Amino acid sequence: METIVGKQSIQFREAPHIVSAASIVGKKEGEGPLGKLFDQIEEDPMVGQASWEEAESALQKKAAGLAMEKAGPGVPPVRYLFSGDLLGQLIATSFGVMDLKLPLFGLYGACSTIGEALMLAAMTVQGGYSDAVLALTSSHFGSAEKQFRYPLEYGGQRPLSATWTVTGSGAFVVARSGGRARISGATPGRVVDYGLKDSMNMGACMAPAACDTICSHLEDFGRKPSDYDYIITGDLGSVGHTILLELAGKRGFDLEERHLDCGMMIFDSETQDTHAGGSGCACSAVTLAAYILPKIESGQWRRVLFVPTGALLSTVSYNEGQSVPGIAHAVVIEHC
Repeated sequence: METIVGKQSIQFREAPHIVSAASIVGKKEGEGPLGKLFDQIEEDPMVGQASWEEAESALQKKAAGLAMEKAGPGVPPVRYLFSGDLLGQLIATSFGVMDLKLPLFGLYGACSTIGEALMLAAMTVQGGYSDAVLALTSSHFGSAEKQFRYPLEYGGQRPLSATWTVTGSGAFVVARSGGRARISGATPGRVVDYGLKDSMNMGACMAPAACDTICSHLEDFGRKPSDYDYIITGDLGSVGHTILLELAGKRGFDLEERHLDCGMMIFDSETQDTHAGGSGCACSAVTLAAYILPKIESGQWRRVLFVPTGALLSTVSYNEGQSVPGIAHAVVIEHC
């Protein structure tokens, strides 16, 4: 059974396995440094649908189906689904997974959602409530811009601190056994708010939360950054990366040699005009599925702290002058 560790962490004594993963991305993501690693690249940003929102739902449906197909016949049937997205009332998820006919737990952790989904999936499997669970999330550049910023037709300029929302969906089947990577621990994040109000600089808004979760995790488990091959955040981008290193240093942890960020890996900022990097729920999810997980499964990396990050703003809170709180969820993924 899982064991409570320190102030807020969990250690899974019989660590559930990630038995399969699927990554589906858009054309721009396919042209980036990780392009050859993704399972499927959608050349059509509309994915054959009538709206950006429907396109994102289609991405979720495809990724979920592919992950369950890749799990193979030896894995028990998926019983529950943990999923979420960035859109109001999780419409990309609800319309995307409807045809799967699976009981759904809808999650909102902004861009940290896949961390929350994997954590809850592991708890559900470890607790004996299901033999197999699906963790899923998505984002889409068009739907995110339309909801949080300006419609694409507006043609607004983006500051250098801005990130580019990843179009894609990542899905993972978590089961009792059968994989070469396992979820051995987790540290749920707290909402951290430094009072920043710039929605075009989400890296700065999320970095304090990333620092809080990473440092709390290391303190709870009595570990050092060197106990991990890498500590990989979700989408801080280049701005948030710099802030995280500074904040963690003030708490006594040097992350300089161990920190990677999915938002900095998924695009080439010099040639793809993505400014500070990538963002969105899919950013960390597809990078985990296509790049991080294979390295763990092969044994090239033995232990990784995967820390998706999220900016907890909405159009309502932003228009009312509220700040942009952040959250980060940490998941320990080990080779087995």
